[in-house]
Amino acid sequence: MSIESAAATRTSESSLLSFRETIEAVAGKYVCLAGAAERFHFTNVTTDSRTVTDGSLFVPLVGETQDGHKYILQALEQGARVVFADLESYECLAGLFMDFLENYPDAVFIVVKNTLTALQCAAAAYVKKFPDLIKIGITGSSGKTTTKELIAAVLSRKYTVVMNEGNLNSETGLPLSVFKIRAEHEVGIFEMGMNRKGEIAELANVLCPRFAVVTNIGSAHIGILGSKDAIAYEKKQIFSRFTADCVAFIPAADPYADFLAENCGGTVVRYGVNTDPVSRIKNAGLAGTEFLYRQVPILLPLPGAGNFSDALAAASLASYMGFGADDIKAGLESVRPLFGRSQIIGGPVSVVQDCYNANPDSMEQALDFFASLDIEPGRKIAVLGDMLELGAESESAHVAAVRSAAASGAVLLVCIGRAVSAAAERLVREDRVGSVRVECFADSSDAVISDAAALLCGFLRRGDVVLLKGSRGMRLERLTPYLTECAV
Repeated sequence: MSIESAAATRTSESSLLSFRETIEAVAGKYVCLAGAAERFHFTNVTTDSRTVTDGSLFVPLVGETQDGHKYILQALEQGARVVFADLESYECLAGLFMDFLENYPDAVFIVVKNTLTALQCAAAAYVKKFPDLIKIGITGSSGKTTTKELIAAVLSRKYTVVMNEGNLNSETGLPLSVFKIRAEHEVGIFEMGMNRKGEIAELANVLCPRFAVVTNIGSAHIGILGSKDAIAYEKKQIFSRFTADCVAFIPAADPYADFLAENCGGTVVRYGVNTDPVSRIKNAGLAGTEFLYRQVPILLPLPGAGNFSDALAAASLASYMGFGADDIKAGLESVRPLFGRSQIIGGPVSVVQDCYNANPDSMEQALDFFASLDIEPGRKIAVLGDMLELGAESESAHVAAVRSAAASGAVLLVCIGRAVSAAAERLVREDRVGSVRVECFADSSDAVISDAAALLCGFLRRGDVVLLKGSRGMRLERLTPYLTECAV
């Protein structure tokens, strides 16, 4: 019996992929001591040497400032049994790799052209081991994680569901996430994020979703891709592996709906208030949105129009899969806000903590919702942080955000960050912010957050509502502990 056959026989039950499956998936060459291939196995996958445990496959990634190959020894010390290595690194350090094997004789190195590509190929091979899994992919400029959670809340009433943890949706996050699939799972729900051209197509090659949801086409990462047309093209690649039995769920009101639907390769379902059986929609303020779905009353406990659209995507997909309105109601009503996503934190002062991320579209949605709130005799205070990665669109986007905040009924606008502060100062000079008080801080250092908190706590009173909205890098949530304790 060959090494490959023996390894496949010995590890078919214990290893996520057998020796043969792994080698073939990544088009790699193995380097190991005699007998190690027969003992080949890995039970988890990581790209971070700090999270390696006994039986890990460690995939060292090469970035602009870091090279994961520097941490191979640390990974072996912590129990890595299989390690990918790119060809260039292996050829430069062949002697060192042999030293590793002498000290860790059960280790198997698999030499590949590119470790990221190898991770994705291995993940794709692993997904194929579950042909009966109902695979659902989600992409869009905003709302991906919320939509994932909403779909999971409904479908888990009938199915055993696996999904990305948090927002592990990137070129590495999604491949790592699919290795969580196990035989008992019936549905896999995975969001797909994008930071560069070609990334969604790569992720579609890994998952090959049968159902794919696009939440919207917005301006997130426009500084990287250059235009909304380019963003729409990239997002459409979620359909790139579609066959005739696949289904695309597309927001009917999105300006790019027709473009997304064109030649997608499967069935197209358009969702939204004008296409789904939805009626009597009522904004319930901080409590969420009330509406009828097939005449069944639902209170979605996530406020704002963006979350409502995400809920309709979940309802449309569940309905297509045969779920009744009562199950859709129970699932949607069970969802609670995730950290920093339309998260309502109550107290003497209510905080709308919507600062997990921000782009012009999600900023507009947040401020539209904020403007719709009727909280008298309380007051509205908006705290805006910079929106990052907008490139040439940054100035106009921040000016628009400040103007919307000034028109929202807020009595105080606090701007944190260079871009939003510059926009606010310009509009103040031009006398275009009305009667709202505007305070600006040029960065988001801990010292600035402390100063901003002191300003806010000196202003706030019981019954006020504060909106925190900015990109993740601004970390506006640092203000929340101050805001929830300072009102009298």
